Amino acid sequence: MSGKKRLWRRLAILAGTLFLVWVVVEIVLAGRGTPPLPPGQTPIDLRGGHVMNNHISTKSWSFDYDRAHLSPDGMSGSVDGVRNGIVFRKGKPYLRISAAHIRLNIESLDFTAVGKVHIERINDPQRRAFDTDLVTWTNDAKLLRMDHPRYVHSGDQTLRIDGITVNFDDNTIHLGKLNGGVNIQR
Repeated sequence: MSGKKRLWRRLAILAGTLFLVWVVVEIVLAGRGTPPLPPGQTPIDLRGGHVMNNHISTKSWSFDYDRAHLSPDGMSGSVDGVRNGIVFRKGKPYLRISAAHIRLNIESLDFTAVGKVHIERINDPQRRAFDTDLVTWTNDAKLLRMDHPRYVHSGDQTLRIDGITVNFDDNTIHLGKLNGGVNIQR
């Protein structure tokens, strides 16, 4: 073999080896470090406003809030300081809710209210209301669950209930263990 061919062969082998080393190093280093969020992928913070969702053409719920934090895609979030929340039944306001904090799933229209939660029926002549610390709304099943102890107030009387489930479709209410008493007149 001539000297020129040998030199070209060695350079080709060296270049191939360097290329192979570069590929191996890149594979080993792949995935290290977090890429920055693309534009438009930052969470959304809202202050003082109204979050409203529609399920098909019927309103499911609406909340007046102090502060809201939504995911970048707008499909979930949390709302703090809910003053005037409304849960709708057959398109009409049915319950009023206030809560310290509500976690939302805007895609399914489900929510969970935690902290100091107050629920009352709208236009109820007996002004019946519930106080609790945990409420779960499942929109598809139209169920409002209060699994923690809650207190029903009617005038100056109080009744403790260890579990309540309200089914909006069947218009039924299931009550758990009761303690105390109230007079409810129709």
